Amino acid sequence: MRRLASFRRLADQYADIVDSLLVYIEEAHPSDGWASSDAPYQIPRHRCLEDRLRAAQLMNTTVPGSMVVVDTMENAANAAYGAYFERLYIVKDEVVVYQGGRGPEGYRISELRCWLERYRSELEGSRAVVVHV
Repeated sequence: MRRLASFRRLADQYADIVDSLLVYIEEAHPSDGWASSDAPYQIPRHRCLEDRLRAAQLMNTTVPGSMVVVDTMENAANAAYGAYFERLYIVKDEVVVYQGGRGPEGYRISELRCWLERYRSELEGSRAVVVHV
């Protein structure tokens, strides 16, 4: 959840230039599977979409303010984006312009922050007004 809180802070910081979305995929460490001993919550394997929706709601109440959607039970988004366990993406005009590494090792908020800062600079540069005298 610490990474989620960091993401939420970053999303808030750049909310003037980007929209953020969290896609809740299958549980990486279900309590009835490959459980993690330091997991803050005990979430069992999702057996139906309602299970996944409940887990996503728990995540959203822990770090409120994010738009959260859930993957299908066939894990379509996870398969399409290679998101398992966690991954950061930026999609602009329907094109992936940033693809972070796979988490947990490749999950780097700092890389995302750098990309967003460059993007903000580009936007500010394109807002220059030319006045002819």
